[in-house]
Amino acid sequence: MEKSLKVLLVEDNLIEIMKMNRTISLLKLKHTIYESKNGEEALKFLENKENIPDIILLDLNMPKISGLELLKIIKANEDLKHIPTIILTTSNNQKDLLECYKTGMSGYVLKPLKYEDYVKKIETVLAYWSINELIKI
Repeated sequence: MEKSLKVLLVEDNLIEIMKMNRTISLLKLKHTIYESKNGEEALKFLENKENIPDIILLDLNMPKISGLELLKIIKANEDLKHIPTIILTTSNNQKDLLECYKTGMSGYVLKPLKYEDYVKKIETVLAYWSINELIKI
């Protein structure tokens, strides 16, 4: 049975944030989306143990702290490293992909240009993680 997820979306682009929220609404999903506009905001959000999400959707190209830097911080933290972290990016750079896998990401999803394709990908990603057994702390 699919369960409702607490999802932390770390994304600096307002249009991408709106696109995610529109997709969740369109698909009539009951997931809760928390938004952080950069890595610093995400770390501040994650300091509160009550905010620990089920999964993190993380953009790579962000100001202040890049997605890769944030991924490394999360995976080095004993309290956070169990959280499945999925990269959601426009970068199909093989170096980025390899570095993210080495760091311990749970998935690497390229954002498609067409909205319909984006909806299908997000639906698939969220459906997959909503049937997984996830750590609740």
